[in-house]
Amino acid sequence: MTLTANGPRLAASADRHTRPTRAPYVHQATLAMSTEADVDAPGAAVTLELCGSWDHRPPCPLPHYAHAERTGTGVTLRVLFAAEPEDEEDVRRRIDEALSTGSVTRPDGSSTQWEFRGSTSGVVVPSEAARARRLAEAG
Repeated sequence: MTLTANGPRLAASADRHTRPTRAPYVHQATLAMSTEADVDAPGAAVTLELCGSWDHRPPCPLPHYAHAERTGTGVTLRVLFAAEPEDEEDVRRRIDEALSTGSVTRPDGSSTQWEFRGSTSGVVVPSEAARARRLAEAG
């Protein structure tokens, strides 16, 4: 194990099964959406940005899970993702870029719009712990 500025990391080895250590993170965004809008659409936009497609072969290029909760015309989107510590800020930037577009178009041509109000980092809550562990181990 090697100590880096971002914390402990496994040293690289000749073992082809060794890969860098991923850590789980939470990115929480606030959106404005009409009450009729598909609350899952912003999470789909994040998937398109992080994975390049809604349908891709495993393993996921950037393991993540998005959950949206509506509160009137507001929506809170929590994106749980796993990344190497040095990639955390880039992933957060990419999530914000996807949400800043304000819309996503589905393969059938229908679309959903929203207004991106802002985002912040969050912490993994106990109900997310098992999923966070699976995401960090995925790949």
